[in-house]
Amino acid sequence: MARKKTKTKKTVRKKKVIRKTKSSDYTAKDIFVLKGLEPVRKRPAMYIGTTGPEGLHHLIYEIVDNSIDEAIVGHCDEITVTLLPENLIKVVDNGRGIPVDIHSQTRKSTLETIMTTLHAGAKFGGKVYQVSGGLHGVGISVVCALSKYMRAEICRDGKRYAQEYVRGKVKSKVKKVGNCRGTGTTIIFEPDEQIFKEINFSLKRILDHLRQQAYLTKGVRIVVQDWRKKEKKEYTFYFEGGIVSYVKHLTRGRTLRNPHIFYGAGPKNGVLVEAALCYTREFEFYEESFANNIYTKEGGTHLTGFRTALTRTLNDYARKNNLLKENDTNLSGQDVREGLTAIISVKIKEPQFEGQTKSKLGNTEARLAVDSLVSETLMDFLERNPQDAKAIIENCVLSQKARNAARAARETVLRKGILDGLSLPGKLADCTSKDPEKSELYIVEGESAGGSGKQARNRRFQAILPLRGKILNIERARLDKILTSKEIKSLVIALGTSIGEDFNLEKTRYHKIIIMTDSDVDGRHITTLLLTLFYRYFKPIIEAGFLYIAQPPLYQIRAGKQLEYVYTEDGKDRLIKEIKKKKVSKINIQRYKGLGEMNPEQLWETTMNPENRTLLQVNIESAHRADRIFDVLMGKEVAPRKKFIQTHAKKVKNLDI
Repeated sequence: MARKKTKTKKTVRKKKVIRKTKSSDYTAKDIFVLKGLEPVRKRPAMYIGTTGPEGLHHLIYEIVDNSIDEAIVGHCDEITVTLLPENLIKVVDNGRGIPVDIHSQTRKSTLETIMTTLHAGAKFGGKVYQVSGGLHGVGISVVCALSKYMRAEICRDGKRYAQEYVRGKVKSKVKKVGNCRGTGTTIIFEPDEQIFKEINFSLKRILDHLRQQAYLTKGVRIVVQDWRKKEKKEYTFYFEGGIVSYVKHLTRGRTLRNPHIFYGAGPKNGVLVEAALCYTREFEFYEESFANNIYTKEGGTHLTGFRTALTRTLNDYARKNNLLKENDTNLSGQDVREGLTAIISVKIKEPQFEGQTKSKLGNTEARLAVDSLVSETLMDFLERNPQDAKAIIENCVLSQKARNAARAARETVLRKGILDGLSLPGKLADCTSKDPEKSELYIVEGESAGGSGKQARNRRFQAILPLRGKILNIERARLDKILTSKEIKSLVIALGTSIGEDFNLEKTRYHKIIIMTDSDVDGRHITTLLLTLFYRYFKPIIEAGFLYIAQPPLYQIRAGKQLEYVYTEDGKDRLIKEIKKKKVSKINIQRYKGLGEMNPEQLWETTMNPENRTLLQVNIESAHRADRIFDVLMGKEVAPRKKFIQTHAKKVKNLDI
């Protein structure tokens, strides 16, 4: 889970000026035709999703996808990605190499055609690539368009060819630059700072993605090199076990309910399907789905087919083996997903993705193929492994009972709110604004901080909800137990979204929900508990960008008539150095450990005033990494937490004793 520092500012609305024009003002000269790769440079987000960090890294993935496509059809077994100084990226594969002969339609080199023309590639014909991730044929040409510099080197027929490009335009013709052995393609590119305002490649992000690709492509070696600094680093990924190895990786350190990991694979109606799953003793579930090695983070038809098959097959097995009695209700999809870790991968000839970033699969045949394959192979697995099957079904039945108890508890909470005349919790000091976009909720620690917050706030748009003590650690509890907590019930009613199955983001009463706690150990602990609650039960609020953490000052520094508030240790050191240069004799430093140490005027000016305050916006960079961190910090297992503390102990600052 990452935190994004944001400064809030007042928005000045300008009146819209409507100017009447004559029809003759709109003529043919007003129509602009973009040629070549100009549309990509004009609207880059249409092709890579965003020009932020995610879009920047997407450039690497587009190039690697082409190499993976060569691997899928059996013509490549090694891919090397190198991060070079000055933001250069180099991707090398030992595939067949892009053709360099003259293309019959464009009358240009095939290499130049592919690199500088949208929707040009072998993936449209269906003969060279039966399956591929680069559906639209725009991947490498988009990278070319958004690169300040690009060079392609091709090894074919014992000769090495090269061509260079600048911002999507050819710099030189294809030239023979030497001899070579074997075959392959090398792409070197530098992202354009005119498109990407901040160019900073994250090694961790790249490693995570390419490790995932190695799991999905059996027998392919992926090497990642970081040569940006003097100390060079190299990582190699190679997994014979494929997605079974991936499931083991995702569940490392957790107790499995079924020691034998299910794996099913095979062709169904022209679609190659792979699925692997196991159950852990956790309450949460984790699924990842892929189409032609492209991570479909929004799922799609293949994931729908898997979920349908999983629910039906487990119910059928449970009925057949009397693990569900005649009067018992069927297990629901939610029941069979508790504690589940699953990977679903399909290879399909003509994938229909939503958008160039390929976040969701739409092929109907994928749903039918996955449903059929998983139903057959999972039933066979359960019958061959009766102990694993029994453990899985018992877990699902326990989940069903807990879900029913949680529903009753949730209805009690909601009904109480209704019976109170739609009233909000008594401890909530609400704002007068009823517009969620303009309303803010401060979740504060304790009655004293709540009192200060109530006096400091702007009543028009700022609400205060004080929580007494530390809320329940929800990482170790089911929803029915969670809803016995008065503090959590108050929060659920205040947010207005409900919780669990009935959660509805559109009913959120505030579009800024701000956690404001003391800057001490207890305050950090309360923040962690609240982040755990939001991540597990209100994740859409985080994904919508509604959750923030307030940043109260750590110090008040007074030197003569000068009064400053400082928010970091480094800031304090810099300010003191500046003051000493002015030869001020007396410096008074006050360390704030609690919000209660500030009077309402100071709290408003430093922490709550939109003009001056600093907020950290909470967002999820990697769902699985966030999931692991919460398990370590807040879960039942002591050993992983102890190891985490020992590993990071020397990095701790401002430890209160």
